[in-house]
Amino acid sequence: MSEAPQPTVAAEKQSSARVLPALILAMLSFSVVQTAVVPILPSLAKELNVSGSSITWLMTANLLSAAVLTPLLGRFGDLRGRKPMLLISLAGLAAGSALAVTTHSFTWLVLARVLQGAGGGVLPLAISIVRDELPKQKVTGGVAAISASMGVGSGLGLVATGLLLEHWSYKSIFWMGLFFGLLAIALVAVRVPTDPVTDKEGGADPLGAITLAGWLSALLVAVSQGNTWGWTSTRTLGLFALAAVVALIWGVIEVKVKHPLVDMTMMSRPAVAFTNLAGLLIGFGMYGSFMVISNFAQTPEKLAHYGFTATVLHAGVMLLPSALGSMVAAPLGAVLIARRGPRLPLVLGGVLGAVAMAYLAVRHSHEADIYLSSAIFGLGIGLAFSAMPAYINGAVPVEQSGIANGMNAVLRTVGGAIGTAVMAAILTGDTMKLPIPVTLPTLDAYQHAFWTAAVVCVIAGAVPFLIRTVKPTTTVVHGNEVADLTSGPRPVKTDA
Repeated sequence: MSEAPQPTVAAEKQSSARVLPALILAMLSFSVVQTAVVPILPSLAKELNVSGSSITWLMTANLLSAAVLTPLLGRFGDLRGRKPMLLISLAGLAAGSALAVTTHSFTWLVLARVLQGAGGGVLPLAISIVRDELPKQKVTGGVAAISASMGVGSGLGLVATGLLLEHWSYKSIFWMGLFFGLLAIALVAVRVPTDPVTDKEGGADPLGAITLAGWLSALLVAVSQGNTWGWTSTRTLGLFALAAVVALIWGVIEVKVKHPLVDMTMMSRPAVAFTNLAGLLIGFGMYGSFMVISNFAQTPEKLAHYGFTATVLHAGVMLLPSALGSMVAAPLGAVLIARRGPRLPLVLGGVLGAVAMAYLAVRHSHEADIYLSSAIFGLGIGLAFSAMPAYINGAVPVEQSGIANGMNAVLRTVGGAIGTAVMAAILTGDTMKLPIPVTLPTLDAYQHAFWTAAVVCVIAGAVPFLIRTVKPTTTVVHGNEVADLTSGPRPVKTDA
């Protein structure tokens, strides 16, 4: 009996060349859209005639939507197919952008940002598609490229915002989101094959979904609005208490139901739990540091005797090396994971992030200091992002890949919300007196913020030592079958 024909190297290359660029563009589209409004929130407040505290809802609404929808879309992708859910995720991103370009109402703009948050489902869905569609030996590199694209897109979004505002109004930022969203939809529709549903026996968990959305909503609103309402105010403390109670109820529900939205046994595995902790810390460092560096660069030097009086575009360009660093990190992270396992790149990610922030705390008087630290920080973030899915994918079965990576993405988002809130509190807690009605943080406040980010990154770099070693990506040949030991649970995985 003749052997079945095996996929050729050319066919494998064609598969990677068709699928991976579409998934990377989808990830870039969401990360660009998510961060693009950050540098222009003060000018948007004036444009829309709303208060500075109210304008922050443009970020809070997006973070909240992404945090709630990411695990839901990831789980539905596991149940009903990844490609349809990915198209729905991108459709939300495009619809939100389309709404934003057609309205001048602050309320409708907040709703548009909620719709854009659906793009958060891209990360877990794209990672699951890579595991399904790419040749086994290319999975690690593909996952690393998609994960690092989040850092690349965040940096590019800041630069694109400044560039667009130099020539057009703030509406151009949402036109950019619409263009990228539609392009990503077209590429995914054409290039990504319809995937097999991997969990046909699974079921929906509406109560789990509602309670997950409930505690995430309470937590993120409290964190995002804490500086405005006061951290000891009744509203803030009440929301924190509500988040804790609903999270406890959610945990009980997930343990009891037959088909949980999130398998709590899976979440408690050391490789998953500690990787999620690292994700929260890295999210804190990335989003918080981007905000602090951008604000520092735009500080008027003549008034504060520090900063660079940078425009939005100039500040974005200063952060561009972070995007370039993340681009370098994707292939480098894949090589390190293949040879040494995911621990080394995750540790290096934390260490490099800490080095970059500590450097800025000590040296910040020249623009070259910003460029150098930004590049180092971007490299670290990219390495960390490439390592986290490798840990998770090595500890969970394929049919739980979407929800597992989705929860990791949620915790990065939560970490980002906490990071921006903590950094804002540090900066507003120590301001200088000026002869004009302008409030500026002191230089000491910025230094404290940089040191805080450095400490958080150090802790993130230490977390991987709590996880038992994951063996490097290895290709094992059993007859005609090629198996990637990190593409699913094997006896050699972590003690998850």
